[in-house]
Amino acid sequence: MNLFNSIEHQPLAFRLRPESLDEFYGQEHLLGEKGILRTLIETDKIKSLIIFGPPGCGKSLIAHIIAHKTGSHFESVNAVTSNVQELRTIIKKAEKNLNVGIKTILFIDEIHRFNKIQQDALLPAVEEGIITLIGVTTQNPFFYIVPALQSRSHIFKFKKLSNDALYKILQNALLNKEKGLGKYNIEIDENIKNILINKSNGDARKLLNLVEMAFLTAYSENNKRIIINESILEKIFQSKISKYDKDGDYHYDIISAFIKSIRGSDPDAAVYWLARMLDAGEDIRFIARRLVILASEDIGNADPIALILAQSCFDAVNHIGMPEARIILAHTTTYLASAPKSNSSYLAINKAMEDVKNGKILSVPEHLKNFNPETEGDNSKKDTYKYPHDYDYHYVEQEYIPEKIKYYEPGELGYEQKIKTRLKKLHRNYHGDGG
Repeated sequence: MNLFNSIEHQPLAFRLRPESLDEFYGQEHLLGEKGILRTLIETDKIKSLIIFGPPGCGKSLIAHIIAHKTGSHFESVNAVTSNVQELRTIIKKAEKNLNVGIKTILFIDEIHRFNKIQQDALLPAVEEGIITLIGVTTQNPFFYIVPALQSRSHIFKFKKLSNDALYKILQNALLNKEKGLGKYNIEIDENIKNILINKSNGDARKLLNLVEMAFLTAYSENNKRIIINESILEKIFQSKISKYDKDGDYHYDIISAFIKSIRGSDPDAAVYWLARMLDAGEDIRFIARRLVILASEDIGNADPIALILAQSCFDAVNHIGMPEARIILAHTTTYLASAPKSNSSYLAINKAMEDVKNGKILSVPEHLKNFNPETEGDNSKKDTYKYPHDYDYHYVEQEYIPEKIKYYEPGELGYEQKIKTRLKKLHRNYHGDGG
């Protein structure tokens, strides 16, 4: 059996692109049985969309499914290489299509890379329904897309794919005889599948590329009995597979041990668990993100520098990568583990959000409301608000909320002790409880 005659030239990830919602895995919050996006697609009520989310989560696939479902003409451009002239040509073509009853979907990949002029060029066609825009991006559109285009589009956030969704995608790749690898005699156990899923880090495209590479490597060794095992994976990853990879529980157990060691102020244990993750090929961005969260959740105002350092760590590892990123991660890990701890801010926001969730909706005091001299001739609100900077120590007693509430209770460690002392001094009369 000749390899190149037996395997389609198209990449596995391309061949397995779903053609319907039933073939799509993941994003249940939008595409589940009662998901809003699924309803819009199935009832052919799709208007212009902007979809954002991490790589490999299915953003582009949805555009193709919508075009297939609605029978629309499909135009695709990449924001990196496109220009205003190309957009105008597509819009003119879409106008002709519309005159004969054919809708046009304009799919724009990496739409956040369009400048304001390019985005503005789309506005009339989107406004008039000449085109149905589907823009996808890995960036938050509220920062990159002009407000006028935002207001004319539905914006949906896609999430990183769950391990359950990735497992279904993997099984489909292995069992699908028409488009996948189902016609081959492949042997692969559950541990190997878990390693592939963990290595893909929520990215379906990466998962399918890994599966295809593993298959090709195993096929080249024995095309009659294709065994994808640890030996094959070590060849494609160019590193030894550690116990960390074999079972999904290890992934969560080790990151849990890492976080709890930092929270427990044990830098040596934390560095060991960091080494285990790095040796296993864990995504350094995942580790850095957890450090940023921990810096606020477990250290907070006890050491305000912790969050700054953790954010700098996240930015640095993204720019530098391994192997040097290990130094930055170790630097940040040991600092955070050694820092004084406080979860006061974490507890404060949880208490406040619980109150709001349970219906505690308080009115804004009149003197705190926004004053607009162009629309309000009465200066009463402006005059009754006391500007703290006009007073000693830049503080003056006044009502900021109509009901006395205690959420933030600073601790005794690090800088938070200074915060506590200052708040007690300022609020001794206002709060009455010395807090």
